[in-house]
Amino acid sequence: MRIGVIDYGMGNLFSVEQALKRLDAEVVVTSDEKELRTADALVLPGVGAFPDAMKRLEETGLIDFIRNNNKPLLGICLGMQLMFEESEEVTPTTGLGIFKGSIKRFTDVSRIPHMGWNELELAHLPAWLEGKSLPNDRHVYFVHSFYAANMADEELVASADYEGVRVPGIIASGNFTGMQFHPEKSGEFGVFLLREWLKGVEV
Repeated sequence: MRIGVIDYGMGNLFSVEQALKRLDAEVVVTSDEKELRTADALVLPGVGAFPDAMKRLEETGLIDFIRNNNKPLLGICLGMQLMFEESEEVTPTTGLGIFKGSIKRFTDVSRIPHMGWNELELAHLPAWLEGKSLPNDRHVYFVHSFYAANMADEELVASADYEGVRVPGIIASGNFTGMQFHPEKSGEFGVFLLREWLKGVEV
């Protein structure tokens, strides 16, 4: 299985690459569209500010490629947020528009960023988790100051509670999946989710 990690200059590429390799995936890290088209599935990582990331994606010419991609694609952290319609981070910015909703800054909470372990509550199972025996411990590791709001309920797979704020943790629509947390840094459950997503690619 060949996984293309989209390199647009703003990703936690090493940790994602190593996590995929530990799960026996062949990994290519590139911004070259031709190389990415040879992959069985794609990963869109991301660390940093939303406007900077969209600018870098535009500079690499990958926006239309991502939007029109029909292979399984997993967005992680900022990579997930980029797939929403818009963000208010720094300055109002249009996103990829794959998922409905917008990226908002946390308000009325005691600490920003939201950082630490939270339990995921499943709303429904995506195809790649159907029929699977899920671990009892479903805690994952979050580090973020902005979260997805006003999203479509049917696209919400799992969420976590942060001081009364429902934080979308996993979202899915068609061949696109997003994880707000870092699965490669989220212990056994994070590895489980990443492994099952990869198995879903093979089906």
